[in-house]
Amino acid sequence: MRAANVDTVRRILCVFPRYTPSFGSFEHAYPLTDGVRAFMPPQGLLLIAAYLPENWQVRFIDENMRRATDEDFAWAEAVFVSGMHIQRRQMNDICQRAHAFDLPTAIGGPSVSACPDYYPSFDYLHVGELGDATDELIARLARDCSRPAQQVVLKTADRLDMASFPLPAYELADLKHYFLGSIQFSSGCPYQCEFCDIPGLYGRNPRLKTPEQITAELDKLLECGIRGSVYFVDDNFIGNRKATLELLPHLIEWQKKTGFVLRFSCEATLNIAKRPEILAGMREAYFCTIFCGIETPDPAALKAMHKDHNMMVPIMEGIRTINSYGMEVVSGIILGLDTDKPETEDHLMQFIEASQIPLLTINLLQALPKTPLWDRLARENRLIDDEGRESNVDFRMPYDEVVGTWRRCMGAAYEPAKLLQRYEFQIRQTYSKRIKPPADKRSTWPNIRLGLIMLRNIFWRVGVLGDYKLEFWKFALRRLARGEIEHLIEALTVGHHLIMFARAASGGQQNASNYSMRLREASVPAE
Repeated sequence: MRAANVDTVRRILCVFPRYTPSFGSFEHAYPLTDGVRAFMPPQGLLLIAAYLPENWQVRFIDENMRRATDEDFAWAEAVFVSGMHIQRRQMNDICQRAHAFDLPTAIGGPSVSACPDYYPSFDYLHVGELGDATDELIARLARDCSRPAQQVVLKTADRLDMASFPLPAYELADLKHYFLGSIQFSSGCPYQCEFCDIPGLYGRNPRLKTPEQITAELDKLLECGIRGSVYFVDDNFIGNRKATLELLPHLIEWQKKTGFVLRFSCEATLNIAKRPEILAGMREAYFCTIFCGIETPDPAALKAMHKDHNMMVPIMEGIRTINSYGMEVVSGIILGLDTDKPETEDHLMQFIEASQIPLLTINLLQALPKTPLWDRLARENRLIDDEGRESNVDFRMPYDEVVGTWRRCMGAAYEPAKLLQRYEFQIRQTYSKRIKPPADKRSTWPNIRLGLIMLRNIFWRVGVLGDYKLEFWKFALRRLARGEIEHLIEALTVGHHLIMFARAASGGQQNASNYSMRLREASVPAE
């Protein structure tokens, strides 16, 4: 469904702010592709764009691709913005540019919902999810599109049932220029990990779309030009295991109908390893990657952060179980925990070696508002308000030692030879267990052309111009000899980004947390 039409027609400019370049934005991979310029299309703004009255005009701009221009602001009657804490400065910058045209600005999304005080200049704060606050915002703009005399805060009390969500307005986004597609099945997570703000923002009882909505969204993603992979951005894909089991047959049928033209990935807790019926269904639906918040191999630390569910199965056993269904594990890792010790660095490197996980998002602990961690550190007077630091946490260990550990771990984990060896392991032990999709609908000329372009870019930028050529060619020639072209493209596209980012990180040129407010050049909008 969408909001009812109103007599007054408005022009709404939806602007998504630029990301700070980070480990998870994969910008070093873009030159190896065929025109990728941004990571994932933003679900929130595209959902709001689809919910607005049908007779309203909507323009969407992702500033990770291009900067909103004076012409865009001159066209608009109001500006909508959404984003996360790390995009705070960019969102406030968009607000200032809109106000230069005397346009009312409205901000929604996870950051303003957690911290309304971060955004004093916006005219409307939309706190919470899609619902009655959204309807009130639309009604106010329909009546009067001038800037209000003072800031208006609208809080969602009655959320729209996710089964009634419209299809996101993917047609407004240039999907062929995104690294991944995105889709959301559920919102919320039943667990209460100390550092996580999801239960506080979205609740512990996951809300759900219907399987029919998901397959319709996948149809639309294909129609609008998405290629390669689609990421389920759910807070926890198995937050409602019964619903996941009900969804999977629909995904399998959709994949068979379309010829497995898309690969799926998702986020899930590690205890998914105890549910073979779910893993088997995911394998048949062509899920290839699962992000698991392993956080630390230390059981005492897991218990302290209330992540006991990671110990329902031994960590290494859980990883190998997931691998046995053809799915690569991506691991979240946190440094700077209260339980960390001088030997934590060695233990982490041993874990990386033993797990053979190629991609680990190693972050410094950051306390987010609306989390038990924030509340505890506030009571202990251990929150630090200094945007020049890599973290807002007063660590138990000396700050410089913790940051130094992060830099050394990043540098060591992503040495080219070590990373490519881990990919070699995954190709032999994990990728070989994936289903073999039929070739007829995948071996199209556009796909062949894309593969040739990416191979050309990889060979030139890494194999000729790169500075780890020996390791690259050892890996690449093995793939070519075995006909593993897709594995070569997959591993090097991601792997090159990891290598380049880690080098900058170990040299102190990147943030040590994806949530850090320490922004380096991100306050400069997209060119």
